[in-house]
Amino acid sequence: MSTTAALSWHNHARDHHHDEEMHIIVVGCGRLGAELSINLDKAGHSVSVVDKDRRGFQRYLPERWSGRAVLGVGYDRAVLEQAGIKEAGALAAVTGGDNSNILAARIARETYEVEQVVARIQDPRRAVIYQRLGIPTVAAVAWATDQVMRKLLPDVRPSEWTDATGKVSLLELILPATWAGHKLAGIDEGDRFRLVALTRAGLVHLATPDLVGQEGDILHILVQRDAVDDLDVRLHSAVPGPGGH
Repeated sequence: MSTTAALSWHNHARDHHHDEEMHIIVVGCGRLGAELSINLDKAGHSVSVVDKDRRGFQRYLPERWSGRAVLGVGYDRAVLEQAGIKEAGALAAVTGGDNSNILAARIARETYEVEQVVARIQDPRRAVIYQRLGIPTVAAVAWATDQVMRKLLPDVRPSEWTDATGKVSLLELILPATWAGHKLAGIDEGDRFRLVALTRAGLVHLATPDLVGQEGDILHILVQRDAVDDLDVRLHSAVPGPGGH
């Protein structure tokens, strides 16, 4: 997705969740890591960006960068603590090295219990393995800044499309962990909201009655304007049994 589209997404996120700022760490200050950091900063979050080469800060961050720039290796605990890992609600590891990214992500998740973690992985085959370990990944072939932001900020409801009347929207949402392993047909409610497709490991699948959720799935849901809050309740309540909602 282009920078313009990513910024459009961040504006939507800011409008809906201005009162839910968090501290976020971005490991890697290349072109993509810097764009992600800038977008998160503009969305109202406090951001620390970590890189072992200070030239990344000088090259890609704005002169008046309001966040922190921490020099060091992203999987060094002392560096992460300097970046504020103990207060962080999310971490994105987006350097050019798979091993560095997955190590930083695992330390954040397992040592510091950071709730939202995502790692950029070059090799899609390895990405699948790490997904099974419970660490969401974005493969390089499917990379876009907005995909990482969606995984860092899963409660935000970006709209992909809205009809001319403004009454029906197509939303993208991260599948809540409680739905993993369950049939996603249980999400639907008549003509109020309906799952139409999902993105899994970079591939889009049309929804079928027997489709079972997996951690990391991105849902594409058509929803009536007056049913958005009810959709949130459905997704974050107990998963309905085989008998219905």
